Amino acid sequence: MTARMQNPVLVVPGAMDALMALGKAERATGISEHVLELVHLRASQINGCGVCLHMHAAALRKSGTAEEKIDTVAGWRDAPFFSDDERAALELAECMTRLADRGDPVPDAVFSEVASQFDERQLGALILSIAQVNLWNRLNATTHQVAGAW
Repeated sequence: MTARMQNPVLVVPGAMDALMALGKAERATGISEHVLELVHLRASQINGCGVCLHMHAAALRKSGTAEEKIDTVAGWRDAPFFSDDERAALELAECMTRLADRGDPVPDAVFSEVASQFDERQLGALILSIAQVNLWNRLNATTHQVAGAW
């Protein structure tokens, strides 16, 4: 498999810097890097982005996350390995990634639960981070980026 083109963030001047700056701003809120990696992995599973699946699973392993947790991210509702804040973040990630799957993409109950687990700045960072991983997934899928290639 070969990519159709270089990733657009490498082609458009300033694009990579802008996305990296957004990620840095998100992390500066104090939100858990672990939670961010979990939601990135889940959104990437939904979107079928091999590049991001490879990268976020590897980051979780490197951080010492238990294999059973990584293995069950797609089935987090039925797995005992996730904390309340992780569950709320994963639910939000699924809602934000599957916007067209329901009439109310992010129900009030989902938003209220995630807002009870994170302060406003962290919640803002989580929302931005989920949106950003969806952007990466779409860039990689559209241009056929190859897992492990960069």
